[in-house]
Amino acid sequence: MTTMTIRQTSQLILLIAATALSTQAMAQNAPIFPKGELATTKTHVGDVWLSEVSGPDSTFTFSIAQAVFAPGARLDWHSHPGGQILLFTDGEGYYQERGKPRQTLRKGELVKCKPGVEHWHGATPTSGVTYLATSPAKGKTIWFKRVTDEEYGMKK
Repeated sequence: MTTMTIRQTSQLILLIAATALSTQAMAQNAPIFPKGELATTKTHVGDVWLSEVSGPDSTFTFSIAQAVFAPGARLDWHSHPGGQILLFTDGEGYYQERGKPRQTLRKGELVKCKPGVEHWHGATPTSGVTYLATSPAKGKTIWFKRVTDEEYGMKK
């Protein structure tokens, strides 16, 4: 049988506590949903991964999707006939409605895009961004022109 000194016991307790706290911190920063598939559409710049979290059905007429953007990635100008809600879950991103200033959004912030309002969203140049998007099933997204570098904030 091995006996431990008070100092050894204290060090062991500190080691166990530090391990537990770091494991808890890592779990809190882990993604909630899988990253999804790399988008192959021509309606964005940069790398964007999409995954459907929940599709519409006969009871719930809205869908929920997760979008993960690499730094510098952004969607083209677009609108949603039924509107859209974006809940930012990680990183730092941009959101802009046509004719209004660009907003910077971070984890825990929410945007409500009204039906038919032309807008774009994506990551900042230096940070990726992840959000959950929900929209009622009231028609497909309407895509417009690409967001220019000037609109994005990266003048050539």
